[in-house]
Amino acid sequence: MNVPSYRDRTTARRLSTGTAAVMAAMLLAGCGSGAPQASPHSSAPGKSPAAPDGPSPSSLTPGATGTATTAATTAADTTPAACTNATKLAGWSNQRLAMLTIAVPVSETSVSGATAEVSAGAGGVVLFGSSAPSDLGSRLTTLKSHVPGHLGLLVMTDEEGGGIQRMANLVGSLPWAAYMGAHWTPAQIQQNVAKVAKKMAAAQVNMNLAPVVDVDGRNVAPSKTNPDGWRSFSGNTAVVSKAGVAYMNGMRDGGVIPVVKHFPGLGGSTYNSDFGPARTLPWSTLQKVGIPPFTAAIKAGAPAIMVSNNIVPGLATNPASLSPTVISSELRGKLGFKGLVVTDSLSAKAISGAGFTIPAAAVQALRSGADMVMFDLGSNVGSQTSSIASAITNAVTGGKLARSRLIDAAGHVLAVRHVNLCS
Repeated sequence: MNVPSYRDRTTARRLSTGTAAVMAAMLLAGCGSGAPQASPHSSAPGKSPAAPDGPSPSSLTPGATGTATTAATTAADTTPAACTNATKLAGWSNQRLAMLTIAVPVSETSVSGATAEVSAGAGGVVLFGSSAPSDLGSRLTTLKSHVPGHLGLLVMTDEEGGGIQRMANLVGSLPWAAYMGAHWTPAQIQQNVAKVAKKMAAAQVNMNLAPVVDVDGRNVAPSKTNPDGWRSFSGNTAVVSKAGVAYMNGMRDGGVIPVVKHFPGLGGSTYNSDFGPARTLPWSTLQKVGIPPFTAAIKAGAPAIMVSNNIVPGLATNPASLSPTVISSELRGKLGFKGLVVTDSLSAKAISGAGFTIPAAAVQALRSGADMVMFDLGSNVGSQTSSIASAITNAVTGGKLARSRLIDAAGHVLAVRHVNLCS
């Protein structure tokens, strides 16, 4: 702050104590606004010696009562908007925002293979494999060190139980969900899952793509024609609701983020969407049978939900993961879910069968309300990631994807990891 000079030093000495205090208050208020300061006697063109609509210093008399209020009001009027993740993300480039919405597949035996994508800002990695290396934790710690700004990284895996476990050799085994639902109480499910979750967290894996809360009582292994079978806790909606919440809470107890799947329910599907177009039960049936477990999970504080790639007859014509009706209207709107929405793998044959490339599907998923997209591990992960990011940024530039929607999606990715950009 510049000290004002006065031409008439004699006059300056005669200024009363009250007037000096008033002038100091006004100058301090001006400093707080961040605006350029002018001398009270400045006559430079275009510069006002006082705040807009406020009294000029020369008109103030000793003991004036309105001055402190005016200075305080001026300071309040110029206070910057409160900092939030959204206001911070608004300053990010479209490319950086796009990368945050992508979960990159990587082999759990070679997680360094995702270093370039993580360094470029990918929001997460998905571990593939069936046996994790003993030093997975240290490898993932090194990978996380490449995250721009050290904002954290979602490290995901499929550790459901039974035949779908990626790292049981490190964290212990869980039985199929069908066994848990039939033989364990909800308390036992929560306790056993928590033991596994604690070991997952110790290995730096912080997200599990489970529990499956699809309602399917078919006593068979999951297959090409049946995506659920033993992956489901039960064919009874009430049993699935209780078991699903117990599993979800067990993961949270152990420090791992659970992802409830596959909205709006795969039980009774016509086919496995990984291998071709598939349909769920009719929407009128799903509302009674398949939706309640998701409602229960949301009421219990579910942090993340995965949306399936099945078409829902009577609700939408696109696969659920690409449908604004399924995600924005039903999941967000009617069920009131406010957490992270992730897609099932966009490499599924059901997606290409609906006429979408993976990059185009990613854009459509974000437009529909999803926050994070996933695809399968292959030989072209780097180029596929780049293609997805480019498709997203081009969609924003071309007006096909609202930038505000992209910011919202990125915000959900940060929120599920409890990242505060303002701290």
